[in-house]
Amino acid sequence: QVHLVESGGGLVQAGGSLRLSCAASGRTFSNYVMGWFRQAPGKEREFVAAISWGGGTTNYADSVKGRFTISRDNAKNTVYLQMNSLKPEDTAVYYCAADSTRFRPTMNIPYYDYWGQGTQVTVSS
Repeated sequence: QVHLVESGGGLVQAGGSLRLSCAASGRTFSNYVMGWFRQAPGKEREFVAAISWGGGTTNYADSVKGRFTISRDNAKNTVYLQMNSLKPEDTAVYYCAADSTRFRPTMNIPYYDYWGQGTQVTVSS
């Protein structure tokens, strides 16, 4: 079992930056692919970014490439999402998730076993 807690969300103006954190507890964090997803009101949950066990491989949604960066610190059991050049369309609840069975970061939501409760990100225009 893995327990995930997100933090770092908030209200920011368009063009601004935020850094989300996801702290993990429970089983060995370094054995999990970690991902970030988001869900805007009235929309389905969508993939944002994912990172491999050691951090050497990352995957991004086209909508955030060049603006967002996912990273992890296995010594601190934490994964981060640095979000720059934020746009109003980035407004959503952001969730981190853990995939316990695959080696490569994936965008497929059903592959993720554990989810956090989410943190709200609001970007004003």
